[in-house]
Amino acid sequence: MKTLKISLNSIDKVKAFVNEISKFDCDFDLVSGRYVIDAKSIMGIFSLDLSKPINLNIHAEGATLDAILAVVQAYVIE
Repeated sequence: MKTLKISLNSIDKVKAFVNEISKFDCDFDLVSGRYVIDAKSIMGIFSLDLSKPINLNIHAEGATLDAILAVVQAYVIE
C-alpha cells in the first residue's frame, strides 16, 4: 500500500480523478480525519471536506503502482 497526500479542490478535478483511477483494477481509499471512503465513488468524495488535503491509499504493487503514480501525480501535493 502507498499513501499520498492529494488535493481535489474543484468539481472538475474530482470528475477527472475518478475517471482516471477507475481504469485500474485495484482498491483506492480516501482518508479525511476519521472518514475512509472508496476513491472511485464521486458521491463519497463529495461527502468529504475538499478544502483540505486528503490522504489517498493505493492498494497496488509493482508495475501497476508505477502506472497509477504517473496518473495521480497531477493531484499530489507536497
